[in-house]
Amino acid sequence: MASVGIFVGLVVVVTILSKSHADRNVYPSAGVLFVHVLEREYFKGEFPPYPKAGDSSNDPITFNTNLKGYPDRPGWLRYIQRTSHSDGVLYGSPTAEHVGKPTIIEITAYNKRTFETARHNLVINIMSTEEFPLPYQAEFYIKNMNVEEMLASEVLGDFLGAVKNVWQPERLNAINITSALDRGGRVPLPINDLKEGVYVMVGADVPFSSCLREVETPQNQLRCSQEMEPVISCDKKFRAQFNIDWCKISLVDITKVVPVHRNRPDPGMGVLPDIGEYNPPSESLKSRDYLADFLITLAVPSAVALVLFIILGYSMCCRREGVIQLVHHSSIQKSSKELRSMSKSREISWPLSTLPVFHPVSGEVVPPIHPDNYETTSMPLMQTQTNLQNQIQIPQQQISGDNYCMSTFRRLEVNGIPEERKVAEALNL
Repeated sequence: MASVGIFVGLVVVVTILSKSHADRNVYPSAGVLFVHVLEREYFKGEFPPYPKAGDSSNDPITFNTNLKGYPDRPGWLRYIQRTSHSDGVLYGSPTAEHVGKPTIIEITAYNKRTFETARHNLVINIMSTEEFPLPYQAEFYIKNMNVEEMLASEVLGDFLGAVKNVWQPERLNAINITSALDRGGRVPLPINDLKEGVYVMVGADVPFSSCLREVETPQNQLRCSQEMEPVISCDKKFRAQFNIDWCKISLVDITKVVPVHRNRPDPGMGVLPDIGEYNPPSESLKSRDYLADFLITLAVPSAVALVLFIILGYSMCCRREGVIQLVHHSSIQKSSKELRSMSKSREISWPLSTLPVFHPVSGEVVPPIHPDNYETTSMPLMQTQTNLQNQIQIPQQQISGDNYCMSTFRRLEVNGIPEERKVAEALNL
């Protein structure tokens, strides 16, 4: 295993060799990026050799890391291992409040071939420094890198060298590295070698250069709002290896930041108080009477429903208002049935008011009031003789004298056969 502290143009590798299962000590500085590589080759000596000669590197090994006595790591420490055939990496940026408190990390290596485990302890002794935190901090978003690629000492050193050429500080340090997925980014599609993206924060002791402040100009702010690439003069110094999204750069001067003090409650030790041993219930359980549950669940609702049914029956059948409603409902139902039966009977023989009329003088057949395609179901049962077209007035003899009166007749037609006899008898009256 190796621990790496990142400084400008300098990579410090601290490796403490010891016997198996012994603690390993590392000494990172507060406010500086801490990187510790969990090398698979180091843990292979803890497991039996691979049966095939030359294939010892094919053992799939995964790591589990946690703070000793707790299920997870400290909040400032992250861990990543892409596959079981790659090394794991612990990384993060400790703060000043962790100074002087040794942090013991339990590292458990799991061999998926032999199903064996090996455990080591990593003791992190955080040291304080007067130079940190640096007052000017800039955060870059690199689109063509994954976090494990950026954590490599060679790649991170190249990036810090490019930033130093642009910024020209006396002291420059990597403060923190965060994957874009931890900031709400989306997992890229597995095409065209797309990367997740990574945020890299660096700090320096001098104000920001004019090149870094070019992104704050109104022209570049407008281009960023239109999702266009801003025009940065020093972008060519990064473009060969790092694709930086200049619209997401963040420049912070901590000397101008107003601190906000909040009273936070004491989180405590995170251990539940000792309340003694667990006392399980006895094996002989008492029998339970379910009669009360039955009465509450079934009997009471049934009794309420029965009382309501009796009240409703009395209101409908025994009181005058209820009887009137029942009779009214029965009459409506009877009338509806009678109308339906009369409507069906109209389909056999048409009413006389709907048949064509035979003119007694000219012999012309006057068309009926309704056409042949008239819907019989909507036809009224009786037709009034007032204001009807095509009426024929014929004389009718009165009983008291020789005067005649006019009566109205219509031509009768049953099943398509006209009956002129009725009209002839009417003329002979």
